Amino acid sequence: MSTDHASSGRKPTSHGPADRASAGPAGFTRRALLGTAGAGLLVGAGAGVAGAVAYDRPDRSGRAAAGPGGALGAARVPFRGEHQAGITDPPQARVQLAAFDLAEGVGRDGLRTLLQRWTKAADRLTAGEPSEEFDNQVALDAGPCSLTVTVGFGATLFDKAGLADRRPPGLAPLPAFPGDALDPARGDGDLFVQIGADDALVAVHALRVLQRLAAGTAALRWQSAGFARTPGAAAQPVTGRNLMGQIDGTNNPRPDEDGFAAKVFCAAGGDQPAWLTGGSYLVFRRIRMLLDNWEALPVDRQERVIGRRKSDGAPLGAPAGAGERSPVDLAAQGPDGTLAIPADAHIRVAAPAANGGAAMLRRGFSYHDGLLPDGSPDAGLLFLAFQNDPGKGFTPVQRKLSRGDGLSRFLRHEASGLYALPPGAPPGGYLGRQLLEG
Repeated sequence: MSTDHASSGRKPTSHGPADRASAGPAGFTRRALLGTAGAGLLVGAGAGVAGAVAYDRPDRSGRAAAGPGGALGAARVPFRGEHQAGITDPPQARVQLAAFDLAEGVGRDGLRTLLQRWTKAADRLTAGEPSEEFDNQVALDAGPCSLTVTVGFGATLFDKAGLADRRPPGLAPLPAFPGDALDPARGDGDLFVQIGADDALVAVHALRVLQRLAAGTAALRWQSAGFARTPGAAAQPVTGRNLMGQIDGTNNPRPDEDGFAAKVFCAAGGDQPAWLTGGSYLVFRRIRMLLDNWEALPVDRQERVIGRRKSDGAPLGAPAGAGERSPVDLAAQGPDGTLAIPADAHIRVAAPAANGGAAMLRRGFSYHDGLLPDGSPDAGLLFLAFQNDPGKGFTPVQRKLSRGDGLSRFLRHEASGLYALPPGAPPGGYLGRQLLEG
């Protein structure tokens, strides 16, 4: 549940389009570098339980805490760019995840029309403008609220749209993992949409617009709502906590690290099709946390399951005051000579060094959907992991976690999805154009 990965070079602004003149190395803006420098997620039982990638958000959080009403709502994330928004941007306070299935006989032309409609609507909505069609005015008095719309393609889309020869190899089905209890009705799908915003009405409104634009072309397959810490909720930017109370997001890859883009985005050449250059792969998992069982453990037992102190996130064995970003010493021993970080502790099993350097950018959100029939909470993590090759990122890490991670006893993987995300829409273009017209 806790590794480092992040990226795009977009920067939220409260005064219109992002200023790209301050772009830093590898096309990342200075604000993006500062805003995601501490990102990271607890990688849970399956490449990640950790909830919300807890990116530090000094820019947006500071404005929300100190600025006048409306400052938070004015923040804008540009829709168009080299990569899609919503991948490397700091997680917003609210998210709507959904998947759609194409109607029978829609084909390639119908898919093109739908993506053109979605692109036009998303471009306007993320700018804080009403969509031209189907605007029910739910979000009429709100700003863009850092709205992002991210679209992905499931493996089944390619056959339905007559594009089987363009299906990327990375969309090969994920293997079955020990302990999986997946409900197909709550996963997969031809088209995936991630909609994030710092206001719940803005996010829900955007989903409704896309859903109505898809009427007759694609039907909603499943939908999940999640949340993260609201910008300004803390006096200063801090890494958030998941529903287990654990500081969640310490070691995600950071955009200022060498090779960051290569971990997250697809490059030209190799096995990847040309249309996916600048895109990414997304693994979605709905992971229920067995909170009643977890909360029955004393804090010191919880800390040994994770391998970190609950109070400050520092690795076990670190001196007092070390902090969550203190280097993890896997060889450290306690006073009795045993390993300070147990052999099955989450951070030991999930460490990149223990997984051949496997890396992915995690961007998760918590969810709480009431109670199950047995009275236990239906709550946990909507896990999202972006990477350039799921076969080298998510799959090997999840396989190891599902077999040897002590945290797995407190998690249930209940839904799954794998999607190819096309690159961002250029000016005048639409999402997926490279696939449909390349």
